[in-house]
Amino acid sequence: MTVPSPSNQLPEQTSDLRVALVTGNYNMVADGPTQALNRLVGHLLRHGAGVRVYAPTIAEPAVPATGDLVSLPSFAIPGRPEYRVTMGLAPHIRRDLKAFAPNILHVAAPDPAGHRAVTWARHRGLPILASVHTRFETYPRYYNLAFIEPLLEAGLRRFYRRCDALVAPSESMAQVLRGQRMNYDIGIWSRGVDREIFNPGRRSMEWRRQAGFADDAVVIGFFSRLVMEKGLDVFSDAIDELRRKGVKHRVLVVGDGPAREWFQNRLPEAVFTGYRGGADLAVSVASMDMLFFPSITETFGNVTLEAMACGLPVVAAQATGSESLVDDHVSGRLIRPGAIHQYADALQAYVTNADLLRQHGAAGEQRSLEFSWDRINQSVADTYIRLVRQKMRQGA
Repeated sequence: MTVPSPSNQLPEQTSDLRVALVTGNYNMVADGPTQALNRLVGHLLRHGAGVRVYAPTIAEPAVPATGDLVSLPSFAIPGRPEYRVTMGLAPHIRRDLKAFAPNILHVAAPDPAGHRAVTWARHRGLPILASVHTRFETYPRYYNLAFIEPLLEAGLRRFYRRCDALVAPSESMAQVLRGQRMNYDIGIWSRGVDREIFNPGRRSMEWRRQAGFADDAVVIGFFSRLVMEKGLDVFSDAIDELRRKGVKHRVLVVGDGPAREWFQNRLPEAVFTGYRGGADLAVSVASMDMLFFPSITETFGNVTLEAMACGLPVVAAQATGSESLVDDHVSGRLIRPGAIHQYADALQAYVTNADLLRQHGAAGEQRSLEFSWDRINQSVADTYIRLVRQKMRQGA
C-alpha cells in the first residue's frame, strides 16, 4: 500500500478526503444500511476520495463490496449466524489503518471494532463521524428483554458522545437521538431511491398471475428481512382483523430471514416469494397494491421509500423513519404502533376504495422524487470536510 504524504492543507473538496469506514456489516447481508454504505463509498470514489472499508467478511457475501474491503476478525451471533460480531482491532488492522493514513474516521456500528476504532482515532486527533442505521435499543423488546433497554441506551450514549458528530437517516430519528442526548452535532444522511429500478412501470399483471393473484385481487404487500423486530406479529394480527371484517384481499410477502417459517405458519394463505433483489424486487413491489409496514425499529425505512417510488400508498407505524416519509392521509396512513384495529381500518379503506388507493399512491411517488442518491451522499462528504477542517483549526 502506498503511504500518502501528510498534508496540513485544509480540505476543500471531496478528493481531499481519506476516509476509513469501520462497520459491522458491509456486504454480508443485503439490507438498507449495506446499500447506503456501498452507495456512499461509490460516490466518494467517483469524486476522487480515498476510502478503505473495515468490516467482517464471509465466503459468500450477499452483495459485492464497493471499494477496498479489509476483513475484521469476527464471530457469528448465536441464533443469528447471518450476522457477525467484530473482535476489536487486531494488530494487523491497526497497522493497515496507520498505513492508509485517513484524515477522518466513519463508524457505522457501536460494536467492539467501532469502539476500538473511535479510541484509535481520538488518540491521533482525527475527527470521527458516526452514522446511525438502526434503533438497537428497541430490539430487546422483541425477545422479552425490554428491561435491558435503559442499559443499552446508556451504552450507546457513551459511544456516540465520543464521536465528533452523528448523522441519522431521517429528521424523526435525529429528534430521537437529540432527546436521548446522544450528541450535540446531529445531521441528516437521508436515503435515496434508484428510480430506474423502482417505478410504477415495473408493475406486471403477468407476474401477478404467475404468483396466483386474480386480476381484480387487491394485494397487501410486505417486503423486508423476515425478523420479528420488523413487526411481523403486528402485521399478522392486523391481517387477521381484516379477515374477520370480511374484507377480501391477498397478502404478498417478499423477503427471507430467520422468522420466515413463523410468518408462513402465521399467514398460511399468503404468497411468499423469498429473497428478491434489483429489478426482480422492483417488479414484486410494483405488483403489490399497497405496502403494510408496521416496524418501529427503522431509522429511515428504505422499503417505504421504494414502495412509494413504485406508486404504492403505505400503511406504516407512526414511528421514526416512516414519519419523515409518509404524509398521513396524503400518501398513506401513519398508525399508532400496535393499534391493530386502526391498522385494519386503514388497510380496509385502500382495499375498498380504488380511487383513494391511486390518489395516495401517486402522492407517494411524487414525494419519492425528492430523494436523489448523489445529492444525499454529497451531504455526507460535505460533513466530512467540515469536521476535518474544524479539527485541523482546533489543532492549529
